[in-house]
Amino acid sequence: AGEACHNAGLTFAFHNHSYEFVPLGGQLPYDVLLAATDPALVKLEMDLFWITFGGQDPLAYFAKYPGRFPLVHVKDMTAKPRPDIPADSVMRDVGKGSIDWKRIFARSEQAGIRHYFVEHDSPGDALASSRASYEYLKRLEF
Repeated sequence: AGEACHNAGLTFAFHNHSYEFVPLGGQLPYDVLLAATDPALVKLEMDLFWITFGGQDPLAYFAKYPGRFPLVHVKDMTAKPRPDIPADSVMRDVGKGSIDWKRIFARSEQAGIRHYFVEHDSPGDALASSRASYEYLKRLEF
């Protein structure tokens, strides 16, 4: 798919959810994907909520696969997730949860991040949610 997109003048990027971090055959599907794809042809759009919800540390992936993550989705969660709790019940506006954004964003260069997409899958009031996340992020220093 990466090569076909490249030949058509497009960039192929894969967006994760949490199920890529459930072991299959002793491996994480996300690790298999990263190891089996050409970094020049396949980019990663890391969803920082979902990788954390899946029990993984984004910084470990930034270190292992530097430069592979030009796009990230930024949304927060209340606490350490458990498999029996639905994701939408722990999702929060950025800065109103437990994800350490300063720690993650300090490694943006290593990760190769160029674009940050703030989102909330079920915010209630979308404008208020966007405003709250923006206000937090504009004050964040890293």
